[in-house]
Amino acid sequence: MSTPKANSLFYKLFSLLSVIRGYNILVLVAAQYLAAIFIFSEKKSLKLVIFDSHLFYLVLATICIVASGYIINNFYDVKADRINRPIKTGLDSYVKQETKLSLYFLLNFIGFCFGWLVSWRAAFFFAFYIFTIWFYSHKLKKHPLIGLVTATILTILPFFSIFIHFKNFSKVIFIHAFFLFLVIMVREIIKDLENIKGAIANNYNTFPVKYGERNAKKTIILLLILTLIPVAILFNYPAITYMKYYFYLASFILIFVGFYTFKASQKNQYRLLHNILKLLLLIGVFSLLFIDKTLILDKVVNVLD
Repeated sequence: MSTPKANSLFYKLFSLLSVIRGYNILVLVAAQYLAAIFIFSEKKSLKLVIFDSHLFYLVLATICIVASGYIINNFYDVKADRINRPIKTGLDSYVKQETKLSLYFLLNFIGFCFGWLVSWRAAFFFAFYIFTIWFYSHKLKKHPLIGLVTATILTILPFFSIFIHFKNFSKVIFIHAFFLFLVIMVREIIKDLENIKGAIANNYNTFPVKYGERNAKKTIILLLILTLIPVAILFNYPAITYMKYYFYLASFILIFVGFYTFKASQKNQYRLLHNILKLLLLIGVFSLLFIDKTLILDKVVNVLD
């Protein structure tokens, strides 16, 4: 029979995982390693990438800093989240605000140290990342356009350190990044539409609050149309091979998102769209495995040799 103390510890641990969004961090780690293996380091063997200590430190630094970012965002958004996410807020409350802040500073320090183990440049990058996350949570997210762009950049930024580490500056990477940037920005606007009541109640001047729900929807449609540009360009790269089926799927889903966005008016409808885009991005992470079958075979063969 479990004791009250054991139950309390379980709830606190579960609450902490909710605050730092453990699922998102696991997906981010998988995305970083898959991108490192199949996009950023085409000429390196699987063994060299997996056992690259500097890559490992960069991923650990990212885990710590992204987790701390979720904590500080949770700290500043507690009033809005009571309206937007009452169940999650109740779960998150098992961990005291003082504990969250202490953990925030500890994780940032550990993340900075892991960056320092790579180089002073990596440490500076992560220091900048820490500051930008805090500044976004404290100030920028209350401003419609700057907050929207910053949130999108902060989502992509963890891959920048991996990208610089491997020094792979191929065009296909920038095109893929542009596609992700547009999809993530669409997701951010939909998330703002989903949370518009909490934003209004707490004087958050988010994109839909500032420009209106209709204009926010028009912006989503424009961004979705723009996604067709990188998709069309990527189809001309033979190396994407089976990943082209992901872009077929993505095109179909994004067209659906566009039509359903204009129909949507309720929180649950926006939540559905938000979750669909999250799923699309998750599928995109694992579709990296199919980017070039010869590349996968070469890497496996190099491990066996």
